[in-house]
Amino acid sequence: NYRKFGPRDTAGLPDHDTLQTIRSADVVGFYGGLSSTVPRLYELAGFYKNKNAITIAGGQHFCAENFREALDNNIDFVVSGEGDHVICELLSVISKGGSPDEVAGIAFMRDGEVVQTAKREPIIDFDCLPLADFDLVRYAKISFYPISWVRGCGMNCEFCTVKGKPRPSSTTRVVEQISSLLETRNAREFFIVDDLFGSRRAETIELCNMLIRYQEAVKVKLDIVVQIRLDRAKDTELLQIMRKAGVNFVCIGYESPIAAELEAMDKRINPEDMIAMTRLYHKAGFRVHGMFIFGYPLIGNTSLGMSINERIKHFSSFIKKSRLDTIQVLLPVPLPGTEMTNRLAADNRVFSLDHIGWQYYDGNFPLFKPDAPLTPEEMQYAIRKIMGRFYRFRHMFAIGGNVLIFPAMIFSLWNIRFGWRKWYRIWRNDIVRFGGWIVLKRWRAAFKADGFLSKLERAEEASSKALSTEKHTLS
Repeated sequence: NYRKFGPRDTAGLPDHDTLQTIRSADVVGFYGGLSSTVPRLYELAGFYKNKNAITIAGGQHFCAENFREALDNNIDFVVSGEGDHVICELLSVISKGGSPDEVAGIAFMRDGEVVQTAKREPIIDFDCLPLADFDLVRYAKISFYPISWVRGCGMNCEFCTVKGKPRPSSTTRVVEQISSLLETRNAREFFIVDDLFGSRRAETIELCNMLIRYQEAVKVKLDIVVQIRLDRAKDTELLQIMRKAGVNFVCIGYESPIAAELEAMDKRINPEDMIAMTRLYHKAGFRVHGMFIFGYPLIGNTSLGMSINERIKHFSSFIKKSRLDTIQVLLPVPLPGTEMTNRLAADNRVFSLDHIGWQYYDGNFPLFKPDAPLTPEEMQYAIRKIMGRFYRFRHMFAIGGNVLIFPAMIFSLWNIRFGWRKWYRIWRNDIVRFGGWIVLKRWRAAFKADGFLSKLERAEEASSKALSTEKHTLS
């Protein structure tokens, strides 16, 4: 979002030297929510340490096993868990010259050893917290504003870092966040970031009714994106009230369209039912974004015994049949602290950070030795192939074609409003798919320049040697 009058350095990145000159910081906070951002985070932490600033880091990357790494890379304090109350207490202690031992939920270094203070309980009362002030995000141009409703997730997926009993804020607070952004920043587009919208059915219906009344009162229309489970498509009443509330786009985690893989993941659903439920979302008027994980490592010695081309065919066929508006196909990421990571690490399958660093932990790169007969190179090839079949150059021509057929489509259908919605979805999707082709083209160029494949080759060699050594030791 840093794209509005912000000073930039020679690499085109935010110029922190100039930023520090304009508005000097005594304490700097770093958010490590994505492991792929950590190398840049440590680089900036070093810069600010040289400016005599105190550095604080938090986020999902900084689980207990990464405390030492952070504290060895110019971070003074690591916040473990939620930081809403911690940061206030820590800043108070720092300003008064007190001991950080007084603050629960942090880690710091003392005499070369990592010190962890008492664990802090998760926050339950969210109404006591201030609303997010986006005016503090300087030099940012923001289109979709994030709205938080529920923290935690009870699904307990082994590849995910978000755990614990779901803790919702009040529906009133959700509307308060939206109304505040509408009044102060003229915001119209929002993304409710929680993974399981609709799982608390009664509260979701209550929230939607409140949003409907609010929009009628202020005479505006909101555009809302949510993440929701596929099986909520069966709840017709819920879908109808979501549409009336302004929810137009749903993001759904399909994981895989391969029946055997779904069964191995203990997903009690088959691809045909997934397609049928997707059509229910489309019928209700939603645009659907499909999220997939390619090549998920199965538990035990299980193998699908499926070639890479067969897998790609399954994915492409499913995406076409379900008529998804947009897609995202990523590889499994062995994130710090997850059960999947621990399982793979126990078998020496995770590639060493010495060869493939944190910057590659974004879902676009193979980071471990996959189940046979797959190879890491094939996994890399597969997601590029699947995405490349969806986001294509030819959609540029379709954009112009849609403009030409606009009058015929609008007025030939029995309902002009229905015709507009149908035309707009096709036209918008072609724009997005052509834009996606441009993004993929740039990504491929950056991937080639980065030389990742040579790093992968060295990582595979090191992994094979480690496995060979372990087998020899065991024998």
